[in-house]
Amino acid sequence: MKRIVCSMAASLVLVIGAWAGFTRAEEKAPGPGAVPPTSFRAKDFSHLIGMDGFSDALLNNHFTLYRGYVKNTNAIREKLGALLSDNKDRTIERAELERRLGWELNGMLLHEYYFENLGGKEAIDAGSALCREIAEEFGSFDRWKQDFIATGSMRGIGWAVLCREPRTGRLINAWIDEHNTGNIAGARPILVMDVFEHAYLPDYQLDRARYIEAFFKNVDWKVAAGRFRQESGH
Repeated sequence: MKRIVCSMAASLVLVIGAWAGFTRAEEKAPGPGAVPPTSFRAKDFSHLIGMDGFSDALLNNHFTLYRGYVKNTNAIREKLGALLSDNKDRTIERAELERRLGWELNGMLLHEYYFENLGGKEAIDAGSALCREIAEEFGSFDRWKQDFIATGSMRGIGWAVLCREPRTGRLINAWIDEHNTGNIAGARPILVMDVFEHAYLPDYQLDRARYIEAFFKNVDWKVAAGRFRQESGH
């Protein structure tokens, strides 16, 4: 039998304001040919507006923050390419940009996983392969949920992620600190919950537990199940 795997609002307004000013140019989708083919494009998650338990203001600010990660990822990649072309590949500037790339890129990707697995209105299908394997790995779905909530309730900022560890195939609830510390090597997320303060402070202040409750009411389990099937090779 598989073992059980356990694993702030003035300042926020200032942060969001700064990011909004930095990313305003990203709010409208660029026209055809305006972005090089290798650049990332921000996805549109406006269909989530009106979601129960998430104010429009919170979601719009969160979308702005996400677009900032897309913009910064593209900017860093362009600078890295320019430095390489200028034979400045061994410079301190390039080394620091390379370190920063992982933070920005993971910030972009994790937000996309997070927004994509929101917007649902139905509970998980108890007969689905995902639910059955969760129960097998953790003892029961409720026990997995308890562990996932405990992971997301840890002090600090980061992400709670249900993922499949690629070598053994085990399902694991992982804590990702910031964006790039704690990622399980080779694992792709099945369910992602943002527990950075910007994800809940405007609506719930310091009551993260109420935010997590609202999150679970809006999980799109069909998206999670689709990721699970992809990772399972079905």
